Amino acid sequence: MRRKDKEITDRAEIEQIIARAEVCRLGLIDQQQPYIVPLNFGYQDNCLYFHSAPEGKKIELLRKNQRVCFEIDIDTEIVAGERSCSWTTRYRSVIGWGKAEILKSVEEKRGGLQIIVNHYSPEPSGEIPAQAISRVTVIKVTIEEISGKKSGY
Repeated sequence: MRRKDKEITDRAEIEQIIARAEVCRLGLIDQQQPYIVPLNFGYQDNCLYFHSAPEGKKIELLRKNQRVCFEIDIDTEIVAGERSCSWTTRYRSVIGWGKAEILKSVEEKRGGLQIIVNHYSPEPSGEIPAQAISRVTVIKVTIEEISGKKSGY
C-alpha cells in the first residue's frame, strides 16, 4: 500500500468494517475485462458468502474462473474544501482476493444462507425452508489476502 499512514493492519478493525457493511462488491473476470457486482453478503471464519439466482452472468463467470476480488466500504463521506481541488473523502474500506466455490449440499447452502441472514438480522429468524434453499445458489469465497484502509478517521 502506497500510503502506509492510511493502512489498517489490525485484523479486528478490518473485521469490524466487514461486520458493519451492508454491501460487498464482488469482482470477477470476464475474458479480458473486469466485471463487478454489488451484493448482500455474510462473513464468517475468513470466508464471505453470497446468494444468487442459479443462472446469470455472475454464475457463468464463476464457473469459468473462481478467482475473485472484493471491496467493502463504510462511513463514506465527501468533505468539501475551500477550493475545488481541496475536497477529500472520508472512508473505511477493505479489499481482498480469494477463491470462490459454489456450494452443493443442502447443509452447506443452508449454513451459508444462515451466515448471510445473521449479517443483517441479529435476531434468530428460524429455519430456512428447504424450498428456498433449492431455488438459490450459494457462493463461498475463501479469503486468501485482505487489507484495510481508512482516511479521515
